Amino acid sequence: MQEFLLVIHRDLTSDNPAPTPEQMKEALKPYQDWVAGIAAQNRLVAPPKRWDVDGRVIRSEKKKEQVYNGPYAEGKTSIGGLFLIRAKDYDDAVEIAKGCPIIQYGAIVEVRMAVPVA
Repeated sequence: MQEFLLVIHRDLTSDNPAPTPEQMKEALKPYQDWVAGIAAQNRLVAPPKRWDVDGRVIRSEKKKEQVYNGPYAEGKTSIGGLFLIRAKDYDDAVEIAKGCPIIQYGAIVEVRMAVPVA
């Protein structure tokens, strides 16, 4: 089994966030059940965390590091949550990620495989 990072991106900062607060309330129990199902299969490596809406982005500009307020590099989406799972391969991890109930409300789930650092 490999480890995969699931990153949930959603709009947390605009005037009309998607999912809306009401949709997030509606999705909470299905989301908790989805995560519990992953854990019940012994595939949850690190549990989900909620992330602050605020954040900082550090980027090099003209060979000098610049720090910007905001949790996003570009665009209006930011990380709403992330956690590690175990899966056989990318296809298996994607199938697990497709079960995230927040997707139906406009969230995006990114899947990344952990690779050894050389």
